[in-house]
Amino acid sequence: MANATWSVQDAKNRFSEVVEAARRKPQTVTKHGKPAVVVIAADEYERLRKLQHLKAPSFAELLLAMPSGGEDFERLEGRMRDPGF
Repeated sequence: MANATWSVQDAKNRFSEVVEAARRKPQTVTKHGKPAVVVIAADEYERLRKLQHLKAPSFAELLLAMPSGGEDFERLEGRMRDPGF
């Protein structure tokens, strides 16, 4: 089925097809014409779970990780913009 949207009734009646289609791309199941759930492949689910648990560093952690000790930073060459005063 080319369409990635299934009604609950169709999804129940053709569950094997929903599963096979979900291995290729996420499948949306609707209830009363509105999206209710999305069926995805198990490997995609695991990938998303791992992403969910990754912790991005806080702004403070990024600042603390900056080199210190008077090291010079390479400065990018560019034209200063006009402040428009």
